[in-house]
Amino acid sequence: MASPQSRSRDKSQTTQRSKSKPSYGTPRSTSGSNLLKSPAKSTPNGMPRKYHSVDFGNHSPQHHPQYKKSQSRNTSPSRERVNYTTRRAHSDTVSDTASVTSTSSSPTKTVNSDGGGHFPLNFKITSHGTRSTRSTDSSGIIHTRETINSVKRAIEVLNKSISDERRIDAIKNACVEFDHWDEVKHNAELHYGAADILTIYLSNTEDDNEIRQLCAALEMVFRSAANYVKHSYAKVGSSIVPLLLRLLKECEGHKDDYSSPTITHITKILLVFSRVPDLRPFLVRHKGMFDALKRVSSAGLNDNNRVLRMRLLANLANCDANKMAILQYPGLLEAVLRVAALDSSEHAREFAGLSLMDLASEPQNQMKMANVDKLLGTLVKLAVLENIPDTRESAVTALQNLAFCKDNRVRLVTYGSGVVVEALKKVVGNDKDAKARRRAAGALTNLACDETGEQMAKHKGLLDTLARASTRDESADVQQRAAMALTKIATSIPKKSPSHKNVLDALVIASDSNHAVGSVMAVMRVKTRDVECRVCMAFHPGILDALADAAINPRLPLKDRDNAMRSIMHLTNEPSNCKVMCCKKILNALVLGVSQGEDDIASSAITAMERLASNEVSNRPHMARHEGLLTAVAKATEREAKLEASGVGSTDKSMPLLAKPLLMSLLVAM
Repeated sequence: MASPQSRSRDKSQTTQRSKSKPSYGTPRSTSGSNLLKSPAKSTPNGMPRKYHSVDFGNHSPQHHPQYKKSQSRNTSPSRERVNYTTRRAHSDTVSDTASVTSTSSSPTKTVNSDGGGHFPLNFKITSHGTRSTRSTDSSGIIHTRETINSVKRAIEVLNKSISDERRIDAIKNACVEFDHWDEVKHNAELHYGAADILTIYLSNTEDDNEIRQLCAALEMVFRSAANYVKHSYAKVGSSIVPLLLRLLKECEGHKDDYSSPTITHITKILLVFSRVPDLRPFLVRHKGMFDALKRVSSAGLNDNNRVLRMRLLANLANCDANKMAILQYPGLLEAVLRVAALDSSEHAREFAGLSLMDLASEPQNQMKMANVDKLLGTLVKLAVLENIPDTRESAVTALQNLAFCKDNRVRLVTYGSGVVVEALKKVVGNDKDAKARRRAAGALTNLACDETGEQMAKHKGLLDTLARASTRDESADVQQRAAMALTKIATSIPKKSPSHKNVLDALVIASDSNHAVGSVMAVMRVKTRDVECRVCMAFHPGILDALADAAINPRLPLKDRDNAMRSIMHLTNEPSNCKVMCCKKILNALVLGVSQGEDDIASSAITAMERLASNEVSNRPHMARHEGLLTAVAKATEREAKLEASGVGSTDKSMPLLAKPLLMSLLVAM
């Protein structure tokens, strides 16, 4: 059984974002210098302005030991999904998840003459005399000196206009300059201090329109690479996040034209921070973050803002350090469940499902979550009724994670008269998404144990569904996991159980699949060692044929063929079985087993022949006349003679020499 897994959930890498540019007025062309200049003490009309201090000091995460340790870590910008860093699932469970991080190593902090003083850029500008030349950054994007100069001019104008009448025009000009999708150019904007100046602007204004435009500009400049976002957060994060959370709460209380766009911009900024895995533990420590997440279902947000808020929560939940804190925060789980069960936006429900899946991957959360009736009901609803395949997969993976905990298995199987098992059965049998079917089969595998096997075997249609999936599903992984679930249930069902016959029927069906026959033969060998099961198995329709086919199937691994042959040998140990087992198909399998020369298989085949001949004397003439049987036994006699001559046969009591006595008895019978 595999360990829990988590998936990444952030859709930012696959979802096409809108490229439309809002109108922010006509940009003004101004020049200046002295970036990050201190603001003036009064407004243009002479009235004193109250400036809020912006602390870029020792409270930022760059001074935290964990942050310093992460500086040397290389990360990858790709995401799998969604499963998803699976996010960790259990059993078949493999968390399927990846997070959006930077491909390059963390840059070294430097001081330069351009006013940035943060960290080196991933590109360079070269010039010869007065002629501008093009340069290529690490991503292969070509930039000119004019491109970089335009960034510097926009930031310089912001810095010079921080407290005069040009303030509004400077903000509009910055919004026009920063509104693009060139990541390397955004890297330059952060490098030259755009986020620093915009944060100062934002902390010193009470005008709703300015706040909206400043939040929009901040969201634009943070469209940069993850390592630049990380280092910018180290400078301004301790100041900007509390400020954004305060503004977010204030905007949710207002119902004007500026509130909804401002909420969108603020949430996108926080979402950018949450895409950097190293920043996630720091984000949840900010006072008001959990409250903001909790208000997702009660603040009257529009569909887009609810989706963004749930994406933020899903990213934060995809961090081991945050999972217990999120679950334990009062009211937050209830808010997520309301979104997952009732929200009108299917994408909000999708990210709610991802959050629940990640929370369920934390072992210390699993028992608490499994005891919440509303949570189990919500997961069942998402698994069966949702249109988005990823949402269904997330819900099923959450159930799989919860089933990984042994103490939860009886609770999950019996909840709602088996509604969890019914949902998983429907997903395995009917879902069009192979990943969801695979997760559902893994969840059933986790649920199957001695305490739950009987209840699961009695569940209407479950055994048939697993048997069909193990042979007919188009995915080999689904076939294997369905067979694994079936065999775990079968192992826990004794002969006296009323479900024993149904279990044998399902095993016969599953044995037709090359992907499932291995696990079926393993459980057959276990059950044939049980004396009470031997008679009913030998006389059950299809069991002997399944064993004979598996024993001679050259495409199967040696271990699986050996299990099949040993199962036949165990069945011949019951005298009442020998008459029915002396049939053409079994004898063909025994002859081929002896002729193949594999020591273990040949030994089991000779032992089975000897028992058929000795336990039922009337079998001998039929066996002697069977094509190739005497020849195979004669060759086995020669091999045993060589072993005896070498001294092996006389000392090893675990390898009795049965071929010669068997050959003599068959010749006499002729």
